[in-house]
Amino acid sequence: MANDGSSLADLCIAAAAEAFRGDGEILASGIGVGPRLAASLAWRTHSPDLMMTDSESVLVSEPVPLGPRDGYQPKVEGWMPFRRVFDILWAGRRHAMTSPTQIDRFGNINISFIGDPKKPKVQLLGARGIPGNTINHTCSFFVPSHTPRTFVDKVDMASGVGYDDSRWDEGTRRDLMELRLVVSNLAVMDFKGDRHRMRIVSTHPGVTVDQVQAQTSFELAVADDVGETPAPTAEQIAILEQLDPHGQRASAVSA
Repeated sequence: MANDGSSLADLCIAAAAEAFRGDGEILASGIGVGPRLAASLAWRTHSPDLMMTDSESVLVSEPVPLGPRDGYQPKVEGWMPFRRVFDILWAGRRHAMTSPTQIDRFGNINISFIGDPKKPKVQLLGARGIPGNTINHTCSFFVPSHTPRTFVDKVDMASGVGYDDSRWDEGTRRDLMELRLVVSNLAVMDFKGDRHRMRIVSTHPGVTVDQVQAQTSFELAVADDVGETPAPTAEQIAILEQLDPHGQRASAVSA
C-alpha cells in the first residue's frame, strides 16, 4: 500500500486506463478484472465517449460496478448482442484489453496452450477471438505477473499476431492493426522500439529497468525518457472504490 492509500493494483489499473485515452466513440472491451476496471476508469475520467457493454448484451451509459450489485440496475442505452460486436470489430471500432499467457517482443500472444502442440503441458482457452482482434482493431494487454514464463522469446502458439514481419506475407494489409500498450505489475511498455519491438515506457515505484529486463526472456527496448509510472490520483482511487465496491481488484496483479 502506497502512502497515498493506493495499491499496486490501483496504480496498474490507472496506467492501463491511459491506453484508452483519445479513442473517441469506440467499443472498449476490458476482459478480466484489471482490464475491465481500466476501461471503466478511462470512461469516468478522460474518455467519456467510449461505448461499453461490461460483458453483457447491452450498451450501458455508465460502467457497471464489479461483483454483487446490491440492487444496482445497469443503465441500458441499447442492445448489443455478440453478433453485433463482430460488425464493430471488423470495422476497427473496438479496443480490447486482454491478459495473454505468453507475449513476445513483437506482441505475438498465446492463450491457447503451453508446450509441444502435439502434446501440450497445459491446455488453455484456445485462440478464441484473439486472431480477429489483433488484425482488425487496437489491442492492449494487462499482465498480472511479469515473469520470463509470460514474456517469452517465442510464443508456443501465436493466438494473436504481432509486428513480427516473418509471420506476415509481403504486402499484407495491416492498416487497422495497432498494439498499443502493455501494463504489467512491474512496468508500462509499448511497441515503439525498432521494428515495433516492445519498449519500456515507465517502471513502477521501486522497480528498475534492470529488474524488468531480468524478468523478461528477450531484450526490451528502453525509451529515452523512461520514468516512474504515475501514482493514481485521489479522484481515480475514489472512482475505483465506486467501480469495485467489493475489492476484487486486490487480486488483479501479483505483488
